[in-house]
Amino acid sequence: MRMLVLGAGLQGSACAYDLLRQPNVDRVTLADLQPGRAAPFVKQAGGGRGREGGRAGKRLVLARLDVKDAKRLRPLLARHDAVLCALPYYFNLSVTKAAVAAGIHCADLGGNTEIVQQQQKLHPVAKRKGISVIPDCGLAPGMVNIIAAEGIRRVGQADTVKIYVGGLPQHPEPPLNYQIVYSLEGALDYYTTPSWVLRDGKPARVDALSEVETVEFPAPVGTLEAFHTGGGISTMPWAYAGQVRTMEYKTLRYRGHVAIMRALRDLGLLDVKPIAVRGVKVAPRDVFIAAVSPKLTKPQGRDLVALRVEVTGATGRRAAWQLLDYYDEQHGISAMMRATGYSLAVTGMMQVDGRITAHGVHTPDQAVPFQAYVDELAKRGIQIREI
Repeated sequence: MRMLVLGAGLQGSACAYDLLRQPNVDRVTLADLQPGRAAPFVKQAGGGRGREGGRAGKRLVLARLDVKDAKRLRPLLARHDAVLCALPYYFNLSVTKAAVAAGIHCADLGGNTEIVQQQQKLHPVAKRKGISVIPDCGLAPGMVNIIAAEGIRRVGQADTVKIYVGGLPQHPEPPLNYQIVYSLEGALDYYTTPSWVLRDGKPARVDALSEVETVEFPAPVGTLEAFHTGGGISTMPWAYAGQVRTMEYKTLRYRGHVAIMRALRDLGLLDVKPIAVRGVKVAPRDVFIAAVSPKLTKPQGRDLVALRVEVTGATGRRAAWQLLDYYDEQHGISAMMRATGYSLAVTGMMQVDGRITAHGVHTPDQAVPFQAYVDELAKRGIQIREI
């Protein structure tokens, strides 16, 4: 397999690292405007430091690429079996179009439901070319969608689907009991954007940070609070409309987090519309991010990922799964990188080796085989346990 990973940030580095550990992957090209920012563990897994353009005998190629430069992107795509996009979500549509034109498989981390819906319009041409395109292949959306779909299949006529996910510090510190595990700007979008759910079988919108409930996890995690945030299940409310009565996704945090974030939001500190401050136009959110990022960025912090998916059938049948995954101390890889970047890598490998058989554009819940996916993650120490 020859795999192209776009984006040498946290998730792209984790994705490339996981691919390099697989014996059936011959070459991984990690492309970025600044490919040298790839994590050290990626270069070590590739057999050395690597360099732009690659080197004979090295499985890792670091390539400098502006993904907006179609003239450079097209030939790079043509030399690979699949492209895995770990760039910000607003690049996903253009990368998908380029991959379809090149006739290679494509997967990405998603992050924007409207863009996924635009990608789905490319289904006929992708199917005609015999390739697979799968958006939303991270943790949420991604892993949770695959698990939820399996639960729906198992219970028969599904009544309720509840999904809970959180990236959390192992050792929380007040006042927010939170540390940055990916883009803070992206996280704040989820706190301010309404969430799509299913209510009485119909897609409906609910406010972010609303309908708080507590969820119990095994020690040492304990009691967490769960609340609505946007984007976690992407297109599932439309895909399962009329089939499932209630479906919702909630983010998990330590207790007390919601009250603080709701107050910050209601005071306007998370707004993106610029305001005048001493004659200068500034967006309150930009100031907030600049002020808190140094305090929430903890290079020595150790994180965990908590996940639970519960599906209940109309007849009372139940299927549920849980995950608690922790920072990889040996290699210095966060739990969020493992759960997200490895998920993308596994999906891409299954596209290329034929375990994903559906051609065209499909979401993970439609195309990714549950047991094969869970088994691959288990090989990586990510244990999704049925409860």
